Amino acid sequence: MSAPTLTEWRGRAQYFDFGGKRTAYWRGGTGKPLLLVHGYPTAAWDWHRVWDTLGQDHALIAPDMIGFGLSDKPRSGYSIHRQADMHEALLKHLGIGEHDALVHDYGVSVGQELLARRAEKSGVAGLGKMVFLNGGIFPDQHRARPIQKLGVSPLGFLVGLLTKREKFGKSFSEVFGPDTQPSAQELDEFWALIRHNGGNRIMHKLLHYIADRRTHADRWFDALKRAQGDIGLINGALDPVSGRHTYQAWCERLPGARHHLIESVGHYPQVEAPEEVARIALKWLGNPA
Repeated sequence: MSAPTLTEWRGRAQYFDFGGKRTAYWRGGTGKPLLLVHGYPTAAWDWHRVWDTLGQDHALIAPDMIGFGLSDKPRSGYSIHRQADMHEALLKHLGIGEHDALVHDYGVSVGQELLARRAEKSGVAGLGKMVFLNGGIFPDQHRARPIQKLGVSPLGFLVGLLTKREKFGKSFSEVFGPDTQPSAQELDEFWALIRHNGGNRIMHKLLHYIADRRTHADRWFDALKRAQGDIGLINGALDPVSGRHTYQAWCERLPGARHHLIESVGHYPQVEAPEEVARIALKWLGNPA
């Protein structure tokens, strides 16, 4: 089954208003709703290689978060809590109740916030299972890249000024496995979505999530412990940011949760090993934990 092209993907975008911000989202497939939450600095396009396969069993909902992809990119106002609010608002807008979620990277933190709200009975009701991909699940295990360290420093504004297509491609490729490197065309596609509407100029603003992770670490970990029967991690072992070391921490700290290690890929398993990611995710989502 062939994945959509970026042109086709753009043409399928729908929009809703979230707090005065035009927010892009995509829908597809049939079955129980599955919310797809993307990572930094990319967009919902990250799911295009698993889209059709997941859609055979699930009704998919995948927004571009505020500041990402085709959604509006204001100069300020970014936090994981606000992004979680946006996802809840979208589900309400679409009239979706019971749903599961598949989350990656930045989206891992959004997912943890949604789980915390579920535990506190303060969020949108209906969240069931959640499958995690590589991300900063545990702040003490997150190994920030040089661009991230610069981005959260007082000189963070330089990220947008210094990052061009060539530099982005080199840095981005470093988090992929050696045998699953993105092609030049794929890098062009990722970069086009980052640059859309001046998004490359606010990349450092989006890095507020690193501070959010530290601030809410205990609450978010408590949410994971409570949800162990409903959660699982599919992890690309060769990811320098949140690879094997994060997987090992997950196994040790959440012994009741599911886990699956893909030895040959890096930070974007849904792009690097889409068939395996889709197969494991569908298995977990379709069966009791």
